[in-house]
Amino acid sequence: MPSIELHTVIKATIETVFDLSRSIDLHKISTQQTNEEAIAGKTSGLIGLNESVTWRAKHFGIYQQLTSRITEFERPNYFVDEMETGAFQEFKHEHHFSDVNGETQMIDVFEYTSPFGIFGKLADTLFLEKYMTKLLIKRNRIVKEFAESGKWKALSK
Repeated sequence: MPSIELHTVIKATIETVFDLSRSIDLHKISTQQTNEEAIAGKTSGLIGLNESVTWRAKHFGIYQQLTSRITEFERPNYFVDEMETGAFQEFKHEHHFSDVNGETQMIDVFEYTSPFGIFGKLADTLFLEKYMTKLLIKRNRIVKEFAESGKWKALSK
């Protein structure tokens, strides 16, 4: 099972970074390249414990749907979203936040299992893990940009 861990330091309050990380509206902005759209469940604003969202997005030239649910939630320190249905066999995305000298340390841990057994493992090695890492890095860059610039104030809550 591949595991991707990213550390991002953001010059903003832990509450701001936490809320941006669970913002459906910011997620849409950070995934424009895949035409990601929330089509069911929580489709705007801030997602919370036991809420789900179904995304429709184009990856590798194919439109796919993926539903994830917030399964753990401790504001402003931690939340987890897990796939209920979608292209992966399973995934779990942990979001950790801590205040370090007035800045926020954001740690993402994304673990997933690809479908199709040995072929899925081959896809992980050849391209999928890199692809997922790039998506998460871009998402974190957008969270950082919005948190540090004050653009977050324009998002719905």
